[in-house]
Formats: sequence, C-alpha cells, structure tokens
Amino acid sequence: MHFQLTDDQRALQAGVRELLAGRFGRDALRAAVDQAGVDGSGARLDRGLWRELGEAGFFALRLPEADGGVGLGLPEAVLAFEEAGRALLPGPLVATHLAAGTVPGAAEGLTVVTAVDGTLVEWLDEADVVRGDASGAVPLRSVDPLTPLHRVLEAGVGNPTAPADGPDSAASDTAVLLTAAEQFGGAARTCEMAVQYAREREQFGRPIGSFQAVKHLCAQMLVRTEVARAAVYAAAVTADPLDIAAARLLADEAAVRGARDCLQIHGGMGFTWEADVHMYLKRAWVRVRRGQGTTAPEESLAADLLVPEKR
Repeated sequence: MHFQLTDDQRALQAGVRELLAGRFGRDALRAAVDQAGVDGSGARLDRGLWRELGEAGFFALRLPEADGGVGLGLPEAVLAFEEAGRALLPGPLVATHLAAGTVPGAAEGLTVVTAVDGTLVEWLDEADVVRGDASGAVPLRSVDPLTPLHRVLEAGVGNPTAPADGPDSAASDTAVLLTAAEQFGGAARTCEMAVQYAREREQFGRPIGSFQAVKHLCAQMLVRTEVARAAVYAAAVTADPLDIAAARLLADEAAVRGARDCLQIHGGMGFTWEADVHMYLKRAWVRVRRGQGTTAPEESLAADLLVPEKR
C-alpha cells in the first residue's frame, strides 16, 4: 500500500506549520507557560488564536463543503494535529474539532468545546460548551501547566468524544487517532531537538553526538518516531479500530520515551524551567491519560488476538 503524502497534503502540512510558527512560536509558547505558572493556575486560552485556527479551517477540515467545511478526510486531519503536537498547541483541540458541524461556532473557532474524558476534563473553565456530564468536577493539579484539568468524581460518567445524548464509537476512534497524531508530532520534535543539541553541545573538545551512547539514544528515538509515523498514517487511511489502537500505543511510547531520552541528552539543562524539553514530556504524560489511557487500546488488541481465526 502506498502511503506517500500527496502534494496537496504536503502543502496542507506546511501551511499549518507556518501558521503555528508565526502565531504560536517559541516566544508565544514560553509566554503562555510563564503566565500559567508552575501549577498552571494562570493558564488562559488565546481566543484570538482559536478564531484564527477556525478561519484557517483547522476545526472544519473534515466537515463537508456543503456544510461550510473544508471537505477533507481523516488523513488530512492527522497531518494538522501532528503539527499541533509539534508546536505544543494548547487547548481542547480534539473535542472542538469533533464538535464542528454539531455545536454552533465550533467549526469557526468561535466556540471552545471540551469533553468529559473518563473522569477528566481539559480546560473546563475556559470552555463554552462541555460535552458529557461534568457536574461535580473539581480542579486537579496538572503536571502540564498548559493543560488545566478537572476531575469528575462520579464514576462512569462522560465520554471523550460522544455527544451528550450517547456514545459514538466512530468519533471515539477518531479522538484516539488524533491524540496519537499529536503524540507523534511531539515525538518527532523532541527527536529533532535531541539531534540538534547533540551536534552543538561539546564535551572534551568534541560534539557529544560523536559519543556512541548519545548516538544510540538518538537512533532509538528516530526508530520509535518513524514506526509511530507509519502506524498513525496507516490508521488514518484504514480507519480500522485495531490499527488506531496500535497507532495510539506506538505514538504514546514514542512521545514519552522520546521526551525522556531528549531530556537525558540535554543533561542537567533539560530539567530546568527555561528549557523546552520538560514541556514535551509533561504534555505527553497528560495525553497518555486521554480516553482511558493505554488500557483501552491494549484491551482491544488483546481481545483481537484471542478471537479464533475464522475459517
């Protein structure tokens, strides 16, 4: 099967990257993190950026043109969310994207939509619409200052992607895949950061990238990232629930282990608030918890392995 991107898909990916680089580059990211503070109490959603994303078609990518959308498919959405992951773009992106066409203003970026995801809700205080039952939610200190969280105390309420009137497995699978795309984007970025630092940082009169231990770390990061890329892109084409489950597990591993390895390559500097590495690790940890974390994908794949072969 041929998984090479088309010229239009490359143009879309480049356009999203250019938009985010200009509107939410490193300076904007650091300003947002500094405003949020270590505990995330000062985190605020940039409504102007949200509207710009809406105007660019980010939320309406998969909405039919007849309904005012862009009319593209799941592969294109995956490419857009990959770029969002690279940029550490904050906000309930997945929930708002899935609400386009059903919640007024979501497609245009005029309405911020969040959703109850198991027992967690992202950006509850900043959201205009909450999908699912968030009654009784209490603030929860998030490891990621740019992902404020609330915990829903009642067991069994909410759904990461469903409308308030019931679950939607197709939408849930899409949410899992888009989260995997964000994770993969973060993994790709930390791999680039690690290689760049290994080339520039010198020890004993030579770049640390020339040392075998550092080479191995970078090589392992690249392998995990490329495996995750193949899995995420393939799942976007097939839209098969099992492919999506596998992509989610591989992308989570690439994001978390990649950020840890990147931090190790940066040494003591990587642990500091001023460095960007810790933000990728923290965001990866938070994304792992989305949609029941890795448990649901693992259970799906395990159940498929136990099904007797059909003859």
